Amino acid sequence: MPALRFALAQINVTVGDLSGNAEKIARTIALAREQSADVVAFPELALCGYPPEDLLLKPHFVSNTRSALRRLYDAAQGIVVVVGFADRGRGGVHNAAGVLAGRRFLGVYHKMLLPNYGVFDEKRYFVPGERPVVLRIGAVCVALTICEDIWHQPGPAERGCAAGAQAVLNISASPYHAGKLNERTSVVRELARRCGTPVCYVNLVGGQDELVFDGASLIVDQRGRLIARAKQFEEQLLVADVEVPARRARSSAAVTLIEAPVPKATQARAPVEPSAAKPLARWAEVYGALVLGTRDYVRKNGFKKVALGLSGGIDSALTAAIAVDALGREDVVGVTMPSVFSSAETQSDARVVAENLGIRFLVLPIRKIHESYLESLAGVFQGTEPDIAEENIQARIRGNLLMALSNKFGWLVLTTGNKSETSVGYCTLYGDMAGGFAVIKDVPKTWVYELSAWRNAQGKRPVIPLSVIERVPTAELRPNQTDQDSLPPYNVLDRIVDAYVEHDLSGAQVVRKGIDPETVDKVVRLIDRSEYKRRQAPPGVKITPRAFGRDRRMPITNKYRH
Repeated sequence: MPALRFALAQINVTVGDLSGNAEKIARTIALAREQSADVVAFPELALCGYPPEDLLLKPHFVSNTRSALRRLYDAAQGIVVVVGFADRGRGGVHNAAGVLAGRRFLGVYHKMLLPNYGVFDEKRYFVPGERPVVLRIGAVCVALTICEDIWHQPGPAERGCAAGAQAVLNISASPYHAGKLNERTSVVRELARRCGTPVCYVNLVGGQDELVFDGASLIVDQRGRLIARAKQFEEQLLVADVEVPARRARSSAAVTLIEAPVPKATQARAPVEPSAAKPLARWAEVYGALVLGTRDYVRKNGFKKVALGLSGGIDSALTAAIAVDALGREDVVGVTMPSVFSSAETQSDARVVAENLGIRFLVLPIRKIHESYLESLAGVFQGTEPDIAEENIQARIRGNLLMALSNKFGWLVLTTGNKSETSVGYCTLYGDMAGGFAVIKDVPKTWVYELSAWRNAQGKRPVIPLSVIERVPTAELRPNQTDQDSLPPYNVLDRIVDAYVEHDLSGAQVVRKGIDPETVDKVVRLIDRSEYKRRQAPPGVKITPRAFGRDRRMPITNKYRH
């Protein structure tokens, strides 16, 4: 069988950094050439970063992207390069795969199937391509596709293979959520079996605002059997020799043919041993996504250090552990801000977490500040009973203190609220919601416990004390307060949130899952009423299939009830 050596360049790029991305691509082309690859492929929109969003509405951004592509011509020597970029055609802007070789631009494929659901808005920015493209390198023909093109059938890949393509190359920027790797792998394997050709799939890696791209690029043979797979959450150049079946065109399907020269490196090269990284276990995968998303958000936005409130609770302890694993202990500051309601146990646990992680620990008591607030409000509050107003003042004082540290020292404040709490508004605007990045914003509370247990098992000793994990959750804003004074148990709450938010079930359908009707009604009302709070929350790492924000866009003013 004829064969090609593919190099899949799983790289981490930054949206808008055209020169920096181009330099990284050029360096990676050189590495692929050193390994005698015939073709090196880069992820979807790798040159400009994904997703560039409304940058694509700026004509100069698109033209500057094309200029950056021209700077790659010299790097494309002795190897065929396929790179994602934004291309302007006669009908508008295209999500494109450019083909370079011999210091020349040989041609382009324009993505034909544009996703417009979930986190994707591609129909806002791009016009679809009209014809499949087949790249011929010597005697081997490869159908070019971009991400969504292979998620629906029949698509450009099938049309290219019907016209004689012997392999499919897909350049992708497929965002992570828990379980996505299995779903993605199944799509690639089914495509290979359907077309009867090997499939080479290169995916982006890195964090971009709320999104995390997990890499895990892979190559399968024509039967869908794994040939090679890259690691998750790491940059990697995945190289493998791919045998392709000899075949003839089965139809006269209209395709565009791009002719590329056969690289000289193909002669007398030693075979390469492909690597097949084992997928991470469930909680290792979720934790890895949180670490990468946090690291890239902080570093790509130019911050050196972060600060967060350490309450002695499990959410802040897990957030601190993720921050340390993402940035290093020297760049994380924990701040405890005890009030009159803070117990000695939680204050002690906050200190132990900081000591276990080796981070700087600040103690800023708020008792006197809280008293001064109450004194100032005494007149207008006269004749009323203490309630949530007095409680939330404490959270807002803490938010003020953290933001003061941010302003003074340039630290980015990390918030510590989880998905369960933000779903029902069990959080304080301008208080514990104040900050620049919400690390566990999309992590349900029940997952917080699982991730904490997983993280504790990774070292010689636990970093999160057992007392933190076993303590009944409490905000400590009034005497003897627990979360369950206001909320159902988290295992019940998370079932309702999953059904109502992730799967769009009605309240009645949730009840039919065996959950108390009054509890369902209360939680659904809280979710609907809290949209205005979530709209003002900082961004956070997307972990579940349907995160608040990019995935779920509900109107704030909304009278619909069911």
